[in-house]
Order: sequence, then structure tokens, then C-alpha cells
Amino acid sequence: MMQVYRDLLAPIFGDLYVLEHHSLAGTRGTENDGQSDTDKTARLLSENWDAPLVVTTSVQLLESLFANRPSACRKLHRLADSVILLDEVQTLPPQLAVPTLATLSHLSARYRSTVVFATATQPAFAYLDSRVRELAPSGWIPHEIVPASLDLFGRARRRFEVLWRMDAPLPWSTLADELVRAGSALCIVNLKRHALELAALLRDRSAGGFFHLSTNLCPAHRERVLAEVRTRLDSGQPCLLISTQCVEAGVDVDFPLVYRALAPLDAIAQAAGRCNRNGRLPDGGMVHVFRPQEEKYPDGGYRQAAGVTALLFRDLGPERMELQSPRLFNQYYQTLYDLTRIAAADQGKAKKLAEAIKGLDFQVTAELYRLIDQDAISVLVPYDLEVFRVLRQEVEKLGRPTRKWVRRARPHAVNLFRPKDGHPLWNYLEPAVRNREEEKKQDWFVLLKEELYDREMLGLTGPDDVWIA
Repeated sequence: MMQVYRDLLAPIFGDLYVLEHHSLAGTRGTENDGQSDTDKTARLLSENWDAPLVVTTSVQLLESLFANRPSACRKLHRLADSVILLDEVQTLPPQLAVPTLATLSHLSARYRSTVVFATATQPAFAYLDSRVRELAPSGWIPHEIVPASLDLFGRARRRFEVLWRMDAPLPWSTLADELVRAGSALCIVNLKRHALELAALLRDRSAGGFFHLSTNLCPAHRERVLAEVRTRLDSGQPCLLISTQCVEAGVDVDFPLVYRALAPLDAIAQAAGRCNRNGRLPDGGMVHVFRPQEEKYPDGGYRQAAGVTALLFRDLGPERMELQSPRLFNQYYQTLYDLTRIAAADQGKAKKLAEAIKGLDFQVTAELYRLIDQDAISVLVPYDLEVFRVLRQEVEKLGRPTRKWVRRARPHAVNLFRPKDGHPLWNYLEPAVRNREEEKKQDWFVLLKEELYDREMLGLTGPDDVWIA
């Protein structure tokens, strides 16, 4: 998407008309380390978002709105009289929906900002209006940009059927056999560990055109996998892709058959959006929603949201589980928000965050408002051996990462949740900072053994799979 903006606008308005402010843009840091003049200028502009069009992340934008540090807040004046477009808003954690909507409503009411939410699975945020008014008198009453009379949902409807296989868990071995018989299919599971188990079964079956995708692959590795997948699909060759949910948002692939483990309803809809995506199959594609052999889910509210999907299926039946129906998603989100409110009423960070906002406790508010609740670290991995060895030697010589080093290292790094003290994962990581007092506080590490990264398919692996969730 960033390249699309540049191709459209840079020839007319210049290179700095579009400003990138995210981790892969290489604009963080303080020292000058050989950047071009354009890069240096972009870094300075990013501090205040001094550009007509700024492309950033939801984490950067929303956490800045709740921050109490000058460095994070100084750019927020640029939001006045602006258009704020948030893509894939269904990923907003339910426990943060009310304070987030209240803040954006305040921007719209007091500072003339226009807030646009874009997603194929629009959450029922209007249902939260009364709760938003407790924090912002303007509440949350969104307006449809496109009139209902145009029936865009109906006209843009993709042709696929959904088979809900909810009677009993589907064994991995049975699923692997079905995928091999299919020849070309996308299968999305909820945990990296599940993806690896399924990948091992497909490898044992000598499946042709088989690929694996998860966040245990560094960005450069994932780009290569997706390029190969698209090439095979475009040429009609057999292609099996086993993936975690990292393939669901912003990844343009088009499979005739999609398998999706039971998940939050919005995740299932996003997976279905990869089935007959370009409408090439006149008879439509097929989506299988199945109960996995091991019904475990990522931490946080993911399990609760998947439970709401199962509850709706039990109450409505398969014939009324229409993934392209706005009415179904209204019902899903309303149920989810009600359950989230019940859970937050007695305990949890959501209650403490609401109290901090009402009490104008800016420090506690900044500490509690986190889109990603767990702290993360970046691990340089040997996907490209030559690049890995050069970067490792450079950081060993420098004693700490520089901005230039980080910018070059990010495409070759895997992000992991920071392990607790004493976790065996620390045995395989070397701190990038040569200072014992700063080692546990730092964000960058180097993988100690090159053989712990599978460059062909699986990415970061290791003894006892200590980093596989």
C-alpha cells in the first residue's frame, strides 16, 4: 500500500509528500549514522508528522493519543482538521473499544477531525454509544459514507460457499489428507504450534507445492513465500499454504479452497476473503470452518471471541451464519461487547483504565492503554546468511544497534514476546547491547546458532520449540 501512495503522489508532489512513520521505515533513533539527506529529513519530519499524508500504524497513532510523554504527544496537533483513516478496525481489542472511540469522538467534535473506519467486517461500535458518552459527551454515532441504496455488500459479494464442520474436532491427520487431495488450498490455524504440526504431516505425505507462513518467519522470508505462492496460483500449479492468522489482513492471495480453524467471526470472514478473491471461479470457491484437533487459542480475548462464534452457530444454525451479512456481524459484536463488559466489571485492566481516564491520571492511562499487551523483542535471524553475518559483526563492533543498523536488520528479524526471567529461550539469544546493566531492558538480540532458523520453510525453530506458541 505504501508503494501505491508513492507511485501516485511522489511524481506530482515530491518524495516527502508521503511520510512513513512505522518500524520498517527506519525513522527511529537519535544519532546520525550515514543516512541520506532525504532519510534525515524524513526522520525530523516524522517527529511532528510534518507532511500532508502520514502513513503509520494503529499502535503508533492510538497509543500516542493516550501517551504522557512529550516525544509521543508533540505530533498530535497535526490531527486537528485532518482525515484519520483507520484500516482493519476489527482488530481493535474489545476492552479498548470504549476509550478509543471516546478519544476519536472528542477529536471529531472539538478539533474538526474526520474519522473513517475501513474494514470488510465493520464492528457494531454504535452499540457502545451510551458507554462512550460516559467519557465523551459527543458519543459515537457513525454515518455510512456509502448509502445503503447502492447495496454495495450485495454487488461486491464474493462467490463462495461455507461448510461449517462443528460436530466434532477434525484430526490433523484427516485435515492433512484432505489438503493433499485438494492440491491447492489455504489452511489457517490459530497457533504457530498447530501450523508446525500440520506442516510436519504434509511433509511426511510429500505434498507438492507446500508452503508455511507464520510470524516465526522474518519479513523478508514471508515476502519470498508469498511471492512464490502467488506465482504458483497465477500459473495454475498446485499450491498448499499452511498459515497462522498473519495471512488474514492485508495479504492479497486468491485460493479456490480455504480451511479455517474455529476463530473470532471477523477472522473467519477475513480468511474467507482469500477464497475466490478475484472472482475467477464461475461456480464459486469453498470455505471449510472446522473445530481443530486441539482447541487452544492465543492469549487475551481471542478465546472469548471464538466462543461467541460457536455460540452464534449453535443459536442460528449454519444457514443463518452468512459471512457477508452486516446483520450477523452486528449481532456478533454486540454479544462480544456485552461479554467483555461483564468480564471487565469485576476485574482487569479495562476497569482500571476507565478509572484512570475519569480521574485524569495520565501516567496510569499511558501505562494501561496498550494495543499489544505484552512487551516484544526483536531477534536478528540468519534468513540471509550473508546479511546476518555482516549485521552481527557490525553490532558486535559497535557495541549497540544504531538507527542505520536497525533499519537494515528489521526485514531479517523475528519479533517475540519478551520471555520471563529464567525462560530457556534466553539461552539462545545474544544481547545486541554490550552493557550488562542494559541487557534485560533492550529490545534487540542476535540468534546464537544459525541452525536454529530453517531458511527453507519453518523459520525460527529450536530445541523443545521454546519459542513456539
